[in-house]
Amino acid sequence: MSAPHVIRGSVSLPEAELMWRFSRSSGPGGQHVNTTDTQVELRFDLARTEALPEVWKQRALERLAPRLADGVVTVRASEHRSQWRNREAAAVRLAALLAEATAPPPRPRRPTRVPRGINERRLREKKQRAQTKRGRNAKGWD
Repeated sequence: MSAPHVIRGSVSLPEAELMWRFSRSSGPGGQHVNTTDTQVELRFDLARTEALPEVWKQRALERLAPRLADGVVTVRASEHRSQWRNREAAAVRLAALLAEATAPPPRPRRPTRVPRGINERRLREKKQRAQTKRGRNAKGWD
C-alpha cells in the first residue's frame, strides 16, 4: 500500500488487520485477463479490531450489521485492469465505509413553529386569489 488510509482524525486502517484475496476479474482485458488475478477482495475484522475506539466500533457494528459476516466487513474492487489500482480502490472504499459508519449521530432537530406573520400572509394571499377567481366567474367568462 502506498499510504495509510485515514478513517477520521488520527485513526487509520492498520495494514496488519487487512486481509487481501485476489481472483480473476470479469470484464475487458483480452487474453491478459485470463491469466492475472486483478479482482481484489478486502476483508476487515470489525468485531475484533483494536484500531478503532470502542464507541466507534459499537457504532459501526450497529450500522453495518446487514453487511457483516461474523463481524467481518468485505469490500470488492474490480473496476481497474491492474491489481494495484484495485487494491487502492478497495482500501479507499473500506476507509470511506468505516468513516461513514463511525460518524457521530446527527444532532436532534429542535422543533420550531411557523411565525404568525408568515401564516397570516399565506392566508391573506389565498383569500386574494380566491377573490380574483370568484370575480372572473361573476363577469361571465364561462
